[in-house]
Amino acid sequence: MRQHPISPVTEPTQYRAIGVVRGRFEPVDPDQLTRGLIHTADGSELEAVVLGRLLTLMRRHLDLSVPHLWVVYPRCREEGKLHLQMVGVWEPSTLSPIEAEGIAAGTTPESPSRSAKTAAAAEPTAAAAEPHDALPEGDDYFSVRGELIFTRPETGDLVVKVRQQPRADGSRPTPFKLQLRGEIPLEHLRHFVALDMRRQGQQLCLEHLEVLEPINQRGNRGGKSRRSGERGGQGSAGSGSGSGSGSGRAGGVGGGVGGGKAAAARRPAGAGPGQGRDHGRPISRSPR
Repeated sequence: MRQHPISPVTEPTQYRAIGVVRGRFEPVDPDQLTRGLIHTADGSELEAVVLGRLLTLMRRHLDLSVPHLWVVYPRCREEGKLHLQMVGVWEPSTLSPIEAEGIAAGTTPESPSRSAKTAAAAEPTAAAAEPHDALPEGDDYFSVRGELIFTRPETGDLVVKVRQQPRADGSRPTPFKLQLRGEIPLEHLRHFVALDMRRQGQQLCLEHLEVLEPINQRGNRGGKSRRSGERGGQGSAGSGSGSGSGSGRAGGVGGGVGGGKAAAARRPAGAGPGQGRDHGRPISRSPR
């Protein structure tokens, strides 16, 4: 049985956004568990939706009156407000090891790397629950891997774009963007980054940074060069697309960051949350 709800990275530029939050889930409607709030020990109320087979587990086997360590995908749909997609629960002390190994929590968004493979189970064991099924990283840890498309070191504002795995019908979900907190120098803009984050209230704050490689950009529409776009004051900080991998997709961009890019980084277009179905599956793909 796996000893961690977040699986190891399998590719250097593997996109993903996944973490754990301990708290008591309170549904908006007692008869409908799909949407509610996670009440945490620090007094935060985090908006959350329940995905996949976790819903069945919650209905049949979990006591929702007590806190649990939830495996979640983070989203930023409103500024300054964290939104969570609940895909599993990490509680090996009370969940059957056999069932836990066989069911992947959140298989739709995270199936490529089985990031929450042992997070859900169909049957609880007879053993009593431990007070804390602690992880080495502790509670409220998040792993975010993607393309740094905006950074303002003086204010600690970051935006990372995460690409997603194609759906079963072959369509490609729109990449989503996470608004984060931390100081990353401008020279790392348009690079693939791996971030260890910690939830503080409604925000994810940077604890450790690894800059992996520049992101290769695709050509702009209309044949205009990126340089001419920068001269016109419209850098690609908020809208470029690349290729790479993680809680969504791979991305890799090249080139140094000049003054035009720096200006673009301070004015990210569409730096808000992603739209539509934004399941954050980690994937990997070679840079183009």
